[in-house]
Amino acid sequence: MPATILDGKTLAAQIESELAEQVAEFIQNNAHEPTLAAVLVGDDPASSIYVKNKRSACERVGIESRLHRLNVSTTEEELLELIADLNNDDDVHGILVQLPLPTQIREQKVLDAVHPLKDVDCFHPENVGLLVQGRPRYLPCTPHSCMQILHRSGISVSGKHAVVVGRSEIVGKPVATLLAAKESHLGPAACNATVTLCHSRTKDLAAICRQADILVAAIGRPKFVTGEMIKPGAAVIDVGINRTESGVVGDVDFAAAKEIAGAITPVPRGVGPMTIVMLMHNTLAAARAQLA
Repeated sequence: MPATILDGKTLAAQIESELAEQVAEFIQNNAHEPTLAAVLVGDDPASSIYVKNKRSACERVGIESRLHRLNVSTTEEELLELIADLNNDDDVHGILVQLPLPTQIREQKVLDAVHPLKDVDCFHPENVGLLVQGRPRYLPCTPHSCMQILHRSGISVSGKHAVVVGRSEIVGKPVATLLAAKESHLGPAACNATVTLCHSRTKDLAAICRQADILVAAIGRPKFVTGEMIKPGAAVIDVGINRTESGVVGDVDFAAAKEIAGAITPVPRGVGPMTIVMLMHNTLAAARAQLA
């Protein structure tokens, strides 16, 4: 029996509707609009699309969006000056620096410069530390979207064996942390997994993946996870977005995987739309924290 398709776009629309009500209530009670400032350096087509989609989501839920578009030749010092200005602007509650940045700019230097209260991507070391300690200020958007998809689809992770393929700071490590956490704002069924974090040096990767009740693929290689690597009935979350000659594909061979898995996210219409909604969620949370 083919897998249940976990439609992230439909779930994202549901959460957007919830957020729109919450944002309207926040504005009524505080006389301030939650405001997200996006910083885009250069003219990378994919980055421009991402920022456009995020601005559209802001409009749909009632969050004010401000775009700061900078030339590709912008220096690190100039970008840091802009970040400092946004940090000091009380009308800006969230700051999003679209990655990647041009080679003359050190990404970590810039991300570290964003004030932790305005770090709605949850990249700042302070926010990462709070997450690891089990008392997060905000949840990183893509890992949070993975957890929301599982939760809202009725898939419990508690007591399950979860395998995460990929150890990036943006997805792999934080999603492993959320899966293994003792507590979750989504309830006890959304945490307490036994987690194996795999990477490029993992031996017998296919065998480990076949043990997973929950398999999260975040390695950045098109169709890397094959059907033979999936346990029958497993829930598969495909975080990958890879642009190929045949179109956008995930890190999982979807055609093969859907015949074996119990549930699977498609690419597109999976994790991507949910990630944008979680950014909206964090922007509202940031506004609440700063105007409390």
